[in-house]
Amino acid sequence: MSANDTAHEHESFIKTPKQLVVVGVLAFVLPVSLIIMLAQFVLSTAGTDQAGATSEATMARIKPVAEITVAAAGAEGAVRTGEEIVKAVCSACHATGAAGAPKIGDKGAWGPRLAAGLNGLLQSATKGKGAMPPKGGATDLSDYELARAIVYMANQSGGSLKEPPAPKAAAAKK
Repeated sequence: MSANDTAHEHESFIKTPKQLVVVGVLAFVLPVSLIIMLAQFVLSTAGTDQAGATSEATMARIKPVAEITVAAAGAEGAVRTGEEIVKAVCSACHATGAAGAPKIGDKGAWGPRLAAGLNGLLQSATKGKGAMPPKGGATDLSDYELARAIVYMANQSGGSLKEPPAPKAAAAKK
């Protein structure tokens, strides 16, 4: 190794005071500029959605998937005819004979049941029988409405049951 090589080894790339000032300024300005630009990028938004900040919009975003409405039994207009109840509830099984249910219009299947009378049928339907749940699964039915549905089905199947008398509260609403 020569003396000339050793001298080049210890030389700096900054040779003049002007270069020293430029490197000093760049060493300070460049990182500060990058930090400021990064802060602006992070803090800037594409425009805050002010419509999404209202309480109505918030409630719409967090509302439950489903809602349940509970109506009081015997409420205004709640008394339905036997035919309406049969079409809405009973026909699911009694129209097809599903799960051993006697089909509406099948006099042979309804004959032994009709021998129990309306009270016997009402008691059986209220408690449930076989695969049929209590009140056919329509727990909102009053005893009066259930009796009307039974009378309708039984009379369509060869019976001659009389329509049950309306309870005083239901009669006043008619």
